[in-house]
Amino acid sequence: MSRKLYVGNFPYETGEQELQDLFSRAGTVESVKVMRDMATGRARGFAFVEMSTDDEAQKAITELNDYQMGGRGLTVNEARPKPAYAGGGGGGRGFGGGGGERRRSEPRW
Repeated sequence: MSRKLYVGNFPYETGEQELQDLFSRAGTVESVKVMRDMATGRARGFAFVEMSTDDEAQKAITELNDYQMGGRGLTVNEARPKPAYAGGGGGGRGFGGGGGERRRSEPRW
């Protein structure tokens, strides 16, 4: 089992310190990373919490999954690795079509 946990469905106002305090009930918290919207800085409602041991991580899952925070039931489970996307990072854009012309950046009026 991994010591890194996914924590989801918490109120957007929740910060790192609140999660640190909550998860410290299950053991020593190594790190807390609340994921935020890059444009607004607002929390996106999920985070990653790393516990110091596998046993503490399991205890946190058992005790805090579906824990009510701000009227919402937390989702707490083992974090899965980021999926590897096929295509090598082309951003989903295909090749071909268009003949290689460069589009104008200014309006045409």
